[in-house]
Amino acid sequence: MKPVSISESSAPGQIWNSAPQLENIPVISTQSLVPAGARAVVISAHPGDEVVMCGGLLQLLSATGHPLQLISVTDGSASQPTSAHWSEKRLSVFRSQESVEALRRLGLPMHSLKWIRGGFTDNTLAEHEQELTQFISRYLRPGDVVFSIWGEDGTADHDAVGRASSNAATIAGATINEVPVWAWHLAARDHGSIPWHRARKVRLDTWTVARKSHATHAYASQLDGDPAIGLAPLLPPVVLERMRLPYEIVFV
Repeated sequence: MKPVSISESSAPGQIWNSAPQLENIPVISTQSLVPAGARAVVISAHPGDEVVMCGGLLQLLSATGHPLQLISVTDGSASQPTSAHWSEKRLSVFRSQESVEALRRLGLPMHSLKWIRGGFTDNTLAEHEQELTQFISRYLRPGDVVFSIWGEDGTADHDAVGRASSNAATIAGATINEVPVWAWHLAARDHGSIPWHRARKVRLDTWTVARKSHATHAYASQLDGDPAIGLAPLLPPVVLERMRLPYEIVFV
């Protein structure tokens, strides 16, 4: 997860809770998104993005027996470069532990889950997009259904992962779906920049939402910030509130 400029005063203008188009997004089932027998591949820029992106969908796919593969492009250790409390050395260990706990809270089968760590460095992904495309394409195969961050999400790392994932899916003969993360929380963005015609809504029941919210709270390093230097939490309350919505939205 990366910092994004979100102020509580901007809440009324956020796309996710103010756009009238949200009411008219067609509902899609997991069976329509991921055909029987197909493998679902979730690609995240930073550890934790996969839970914020589609922690509910991951639960639904796991419950129906779909093989899952996660790809975390970075280890998230450079997410707070100005913080002595959350130093890169500490986060290089801590973030992976948080991710394991978050996925456990989602109820995913850790013994059989395929999880690839890319080892790329935070804040540099746009500079290595071709290399990133090649890396991702090595782990995809024809027939895979890929879920990645939207290529216009609004931060350099997220956008680079979105573009690289789309290109890698094309190379591999896989299907690509994109998931907005920070785009919902950038109040200055024009609603017209969201591809509403591609949006589909995945319904989540109460227990699925609860597990997703519980999993998000496994990321202590993203929830605490560093008061000593005035560093706000990377997952502010307004984002945690969105985690309790009874649906997730993907761009097909």
